[in-house]
Amino acid sequence: MAVEVIQSGVLRKVAHGFLGRKGGVSTGIYAGLNVGLGAEDARESVIANRLLGVQSVLPGAMLARVHQFHSADVVQVDNAISQDDPPQGDAMVTDRPNVLLGIVTADCVPVLFADTDAGVIGAAHAGWKGAIHGVLENTINAMEKLGAQAGRISCAIGPCIAQKSYEVDEGFFRNFVEHTASNERFFADGKAGHYQFDIEGYVAARLAAAGIRTVECLGEDTYSQPDRFFSYRRSCHLGEPGYGRQLSLIGLHP
Repeated sequence: MAVEVIQSGVLRKVAHGFLGRKGGVSTGIYAGLNVGLGAEDARESVIANRLLGVQSVLPGAMLARVHQFHSADVVQVDNAISQDDPPQGDAMVTDRPNVLLGIVTADCVPVLFADTDAGVIGAAHAGWKGAIHGVLENTINAMEKLGAQAGRISCAIGPCIAQKSYEVDEGFFRNFVEHTASNERFFADGKAGHYQFDIEGYVAARLAAAGIRTVECLGEDTYSQPDRFFSYRRSCHLGEPGYGRQLSLIGLHP
């Protein structure tokens, strides 16, 4: 089965792709294109899947990644990054051609950024912790240091958990509303004492507030499409011992 590469119209001038689980060599609960070494999948399968991902988006490019930990930290990529010991962070920026910035997710929000006039790109892993603490704004700031301008940056928000699938409790809701009162608009009533959180809408709003004029939300729910995407929350609900991760990539053509 071929690797599924989901693309955004607003990023058509750069090499990019949001990859799901289709294609790949992993088996069992990780079947398909699992790219997460944190999973209990065979290392050789994960490495092979990463290579398949690179070949599907920008053949021959160097894959750059970070050790993600739900932070707001951004890494500027200037040179090769070790695949075994990558720097810690949850976003990357670069102005170097033939480098693919790769973010892994399994419900959290992957965001790809590009200022094609400046030749500067970025990629961010925006879970709720990273998003509320500024990973998106920090990525924009890091791009601007390389010559980008917020008003010229286009962003695409890839597959993530949808509001209908993202139930949170009262404490989670209060945390967001106490941070910024207007955040209440991203929550719909759920069962007693619970809410449904629109993390995709929240991320899009943060980008707009930071000066990004062009944002495309792909609207793909990771939780409800088990044949296409890995999902941390779905795996937990199914009682599975682990879960796969999917890869989102962006790069500048050489």
